[in-house]
Amino acid sequence: STLLAGGSFHTIVELWNTKTWQVQGDPIKCEPGAEIICVRYSPSGEHLAIATKTNIQIWNPGKRDITKFQGHSAFNGAWNSSLAWTPDGTRLFSAGSANDPTIREWDTSTWMQVGEPCKGHTQYVWMIALNPTGTLLASTSGEHQVRLWRLSDRRTIAIFKHTNEVYCVTFSTDGKHILSGGKDNMISKWAVPSLEDIPEDQASDDALREDTPKEQVADNAQQSDCEILAINTTARDACITGDLATADRLLTQEINADSNDYNSYANRSFVMARKADWNRALDDALKSISIQPSLMGCISKGIALCGQQQFQDAMRAFDLAFIFVDADLNKTRLLLLIKAIALFNANQHEEAILRVQELATTRPNVNTLACSIVEAYLHVHLGINALDDARHNEAAGHFAAAVNTINFSSISAIHHKYDIFVVLFGWDLKSLWLTAHQHWCRSLFLAGRLAEALRSYKHVMDESDEATKASCLDWSTVLKQDYSALHAAKGDDALAAGNYDTAIELYSAAIDLDLATDAVFANRSKARSEKMLWDDALLDAQTVIKLTPSSYVGYKLEHVALHGAQRYDEAIDAFQTMLSKFENAPDTQTRKLRQQYVNPSEAEGAIQETIKAQLDDAPHRLLNTFTVRLCDREGQIDAFKTSTEYKELLSSTLVHVDLRMERIKDVVETYFCCVTLSHRWEGKEPLLHDIQDKVVDDLNPVRGIMKLQSFCKTARAAGYRWGWIDTCCIDQTNNVELQKSLNSMFVWYHTSALTMVYLSDVPPSSKPGALARSAWNTRGWTVPEFLAPKVIRFYQNDWTPYLDDCSPNHKQSVAIMQELEDATGIDAQTLVAFRPGMINAREKLQWASTRVTTVQEDIAYSLFGIFGVQLPVMYGEKKQNALGRLLQEIVAESGDITALDWVGTSSEFNSCLPADITSYEAPQYTLPSIPEDEMQRSISSLQDTMVVELALELYSSLDRLSAPRFAHRRLHLPCIAFPVTEVRRRPTEHEETYFTYEVKADGLRDLQITTEDRLLQFSRGRPARQSFLLVRPWDRRLIELPDYADDTESVDDFALPGSFGGEGPVDSESSERAMRLIVRLGQPFSAFLLAQQRSGEYKRIASDHDIITQVKEVDSVHGIRTLEIL
Repeated sequence: STLLAGGSFHTIVELWNTKTWQVQGDPIKCEPGAEIICVRYSPSGEHLAIATKTNIQIWNPGKRDITKFQGHSAFNGAWNSSLAWTPDGTRLFSAGSANDPTIREWDTSTWMQVGEPCKGHTQYVWMIALNPTGTLLASTSGEHQVRLWRLSDRRTIAIFKHTNEVYCVTFSTDGKHILSGGKDNMISKWAVPSLEDIPEDQASDDALREDTPKEQVADNAQQSDCEILAINTTARDACITGDLATADRLLTQEINADSNDYNSYANRSFVMARKADWNRALDDALKSISIQPSLMGCISKGIALCGQQQFQDAMRAFDLAFIFVDADLNKTRLLLLIKAIALFNANQHEEAILRVQELATTRPNVNTLACSIVEAYLHVHLGINALDDARHNEAAGHFAAAVNTINFSSISAIHHKYDIFVVLFGWDLKSLWLTAHQHWCRSLFLAGRLAEALRSYKHVMDESDEATKASCLDWSTVLKQDYSALHAAKGDDALAAGNYDTAIELYSAAIDLDLATDAVFANRSKARSEKMLWDDALLDAQTVIKLTPSSYVGYKLEHVALHGAQRYDEAIDAFQTMLSKFENAPDTQTRKLRQQYVNPSEAEGAIQETIKAQLDDAPHRLLNTFTVRLCDREGQIDAFKTSTEYKELLSSTLVHVDLRMERIKDVVETYFCCVTLSHRWEGKEPLLHDIQDKVVDDLNPVRGIMKLQSFCKTARAAGYRWGWIDTCCIDQTNNVELQKSLNSMFVWYHTSALTMVYLSDVPPSSKPGALARSAWNTRGWTVPEFLAPKVIRFYQNDWTPYLDDCSPNHKQSVAIMQELEDATGIDAQTLVAFRPGMINAREKLQWASTRVTTVQEDIAYSLFGIFGVQLPVMYGEKKQNALGRLLQEIVAESGDITALDWVGTSSEFNSCLPADITSYEAPQYTLPSIPEDEMQRSISSLQDTMVVELALELYSSLDRLSAPRFAHRRLHLPCIAFPVTEVRRRPTEHEETYFTYEVKADGLRDLQITTEDRLLQFSRGRPARQSFLLVRPWDRRLIELPDYADDTESVDDFALPGSFGGEGPVDSESSERAMRLIVRLGQPFSAFLLAQQRSGEYKRIASDHDIITQVKEVDSVHGIRTLEIL
């Protein structure tokens, strides 16, 4: 099918089926930044050429093969603006934007450039087109013209002029016409001149210049423009050389010899006009006409009258001159131009230029070279006037107009062919092109348009031949000195202002103008570094070093560029060389600069100390997820020191005298951050000896090895270099390492960058609830593993995120945290922001009460981190001992007696502690809260002197009690004791395992207790030798003391409330607190049943439920003591 290709600035080319007008196949996608400007199929349709801003791409639309080359982008970063294939497809022509306004030819077998480019355009080339035979090429540009090129010699053979920019051009199918259109909103048709009429050695690019309207052919076989002058050669040569005195003398001699020589009078009138002697000029002109009216006489009269500002008479004189041209188009054209010049010389500038432009666009069969010469000369004259009046932008506009109308290759023919303008007006046509360009450069320079000034200068030098360059050597030297100095100064200003692109452009211009000083290269290197053009900045820095090898500056810049290019080893070498330049500098001031920088050894030492501090609290072994090898501490450090991160840090640290410790810490923390894995041990997990000195990915991927490989892969994909897992990263055979690891694991999980939770029994795409049902959620070690981390992610058994939640932290997932809260009983806020410690110890023990561990001691060891304790790890001690040591530490360190609130079986470690963590499964008994109004009513009912005194005394006694403490497994428990007076067994259904007793105690209401222990029955009438107590463990929260842990007030300045033992008066606030205590002591409470041993200590009698009792009267609360419990 036939396809139409279309592209856009979106970097995509789509192929349209011309039968269905539907897009066919996938679009062709160019790389980002390659905005498409033109697409062209080759004649065979096999290839599609695409011109973009950055390159030319050749695609095979079927195979999608691609070839790329820069094209015009290799020349000043120009865009590739248009393309055209030769009919045989062996060549591709391309056009460039304003930075390279040329046309280049490419060999399609090698994609190398062929021959010299076609030069002549000065602005953006919009489009190019080839004629059917491939011998001519037409191009459009922003210069308001279509150029016709002969490809055999790359010469312009015709120029067709529009009134505005021309965007499109093509040849007719027979190749005889060119059609073009653009901003003038019309399509023009131009006749293509016959190549037989144009000699191959034609010197002028403008030799055949076609500006006429539709279907008009240029007339290249024109007569000399000087034929209207009837003047002897000697006099004409004198006029041309400017020797007007000689010309005057010669013409006067002719007049004296023949008083009726009307031509000599007319010619002498021209000489007088050039002298601005308008009266004599007019006299000679009138004399010539009086002898015989002629073309020269009318022209001389018109010129003289214009000089006298008599414009109407002058125009009539010129009008009469047309009688004598005999309908000769060349003479008519010259007469019109002379008329316009005369007006211009009489200061009628706008009208004169308008007449010339109209002539160029409206006269048929006109070769507009003469018009272009006149228009250029007039613009140069206006430009010089504007330049003299310091109207620099206006002057630049005039000179630009002059430059755009003529080119260098026309100059050789101009002076000879159009010497009539030299004779009549004294014009210097030989230097017109150079004068226009030189003044254009100067006006742009003075207008501050430095980039344009530089381009114009380059254009002059590129287009000039060697003789012209030699003639303007002095001008070029002065200009380069002035321009380069200004460019450098402007570059300094731009650099200081942070306008780095501008600075680079200005410094580059200065360098191009031969201001290649070390300072300019140094500053351009700085600007290029700011733009992260590291390779370019490095080249400049190395140039500075070559220019001033003894200076530190080049090496400083080299360090910056090499550092930016991530060539850190070389950057450090450059820095050390810079330091040596400081130290060896001849002047003191430069040597002092050395103090601003750090020695590499100092920087290395600071980094080493930071690494040590970072790794002190990190696991000894980590998995390198990139090499998939296990690394010990030394291996981790070696990996860092050979890493890009280390070299970049060392290189950047050197340039700051303060060592930038925060930056060092950040880099070290980032590099060594690791991922921890929380999982359930299953079957044979790989241990240290299984993977040590091996590449994990090379191992047989079975069970635990596969899990390890997947963990490393997932961590690596998440961007983490280091990973830790409790199976193979700990030497299980080394007791010292094992103990340190178990005591540190909570911190490791807390400080990890991420904890991955692997749910091996949760399949992909599981629904909510799968996490709660996972066996992982039953294990003891997993409690600290999900509480400690700040960032956590749950993974299904295929290592995809649980619930397809790809967020970075599942602790921020409301749904997942709610599910975990429902499964664990831990509120979501605690799950998200848990802090280790002994506060709410009973609640934390309840979290673990349903958990199981493979090794029985681990149920206690797994809780070390949650409570923030460090205890010896002694496998083999049995769980009662391990749990006992933990609970002993909690009570001893915190004074929190809630850990004693449990039901079940007493521990062999101490009877007040449970034998198993499951004893904490039942919720803690909580004292009923008393509403404030009820509290006040109760206090009011007790308001008599005796009760108040009792309350104050009781408050003081309880306040003096010390906190509970453990010593050698013995619990010293402060409490309120109530002697048991009677124990009677009560028959029940399960007497084989549990026994129920009715118990009475002094001051307490009667109650029942169920226990596994068989108790001795007794009563007041039949007392037993063994005494029993029901005790209320003392909880200091009952006296409503505030928590002073965070109070900054000095203890010396503050008397603790509740101390009523002094002789001073008791204030009402103290009485209030004491009475509130009495009311609380009258509420039900959870009691312990203690049996006294022979040695005087006590043991707790465990019960299968909380022993809840209540005092009969508050005055019965008096047995305040501290008991020693085994």
